[in-house]
Amino acid sequence: MHSIEEKKKAFEELLNIMDELREKCPWDKKQTFETLRNLTIEETYELADAILKSDMVDIKKELGDILLHIVFYAKLGSEVGKFDIKDVIDSLNAKLIFRHPHVFGTVEVEDDTEVKKNWEHLKIKEGNRSVLGGVPGSLPALVKANRVQEKVRAVGFDWEVRSQVWDKVKEELAELEHEIEKSDTAATEEEFGDLLFSLVNAARLYGIDPETALERTNQKFIKRFRYLEEETRKQGKSLKEMSLSEMDIIWEEAKKFD
Repeated sequence: MHSIEEKKKAFEELLNIMDELREKCPWDKKQTFETLRNLTIEETYELADAILKSDMVDIKKELGDILLHIVFYAKLGSEVGKFDIKDVIDSLNAKLIFRHPHVFGTVEVEDDTEVKKNWEHLKIKEGNRSVLGGVPGSLPALVKANRVQEKVRAVGFDWEVRSQVWDKVKEELAELEHEIEKSDTAATEEEFGDLLFSLVNAARLYGIDPETALERTNQKFIKRFRYLEEETRKQGKSLKEMSLSEMDIIWEEAKKFD
């Protein structure tokens, strides 16, 4: 791989390119924090897709796109005299050193679970009044549920035995079924949310990332459904003309290609 000097030179070139783009490119000159925000979110999801596919070429590309956004935001910050890229990096370096006393200090830890617990206590020292203060409000609900549960676990708010969570899942499912029978839409929605939250909890306890698990299922379903569409077209038929049992036969065939 590349030497530290080569990496520094490449980063310096990126900063110079950003300066020139901001000065000479009509599109780059018009950008603000607000106009870049949605683009940054899109780039983050594209990186997440590449990671799920284990596509190293795309991961490299998408990381570059995100790095460009970081440099762009730093450039915007420097133009209003608030911060520049050095301030961004200095702040990150200080945070990493402070939150890793087991690496840069004398604290000893046994495993990554203890590291996470220390992180939450250190965040409180940094000024976060709540353990949940660092959870972004704009996170997708499934990701947010997982992050909330990870954070409260770090301060001891968790099941003593992970298998206990299944009793909670069954309880929430029973409550959902009860509200469905009553045809109470608002209560049904609430209980459905409770059931999802308990399933996210179970996933976390068993070392499964619920967002990744659901996305893999999404991709699997899409692949199978596209196979169903393709095979239906080959037969000169339309899905609307086929019975569910006919579609199920092709669906079972699609599973062989997972």
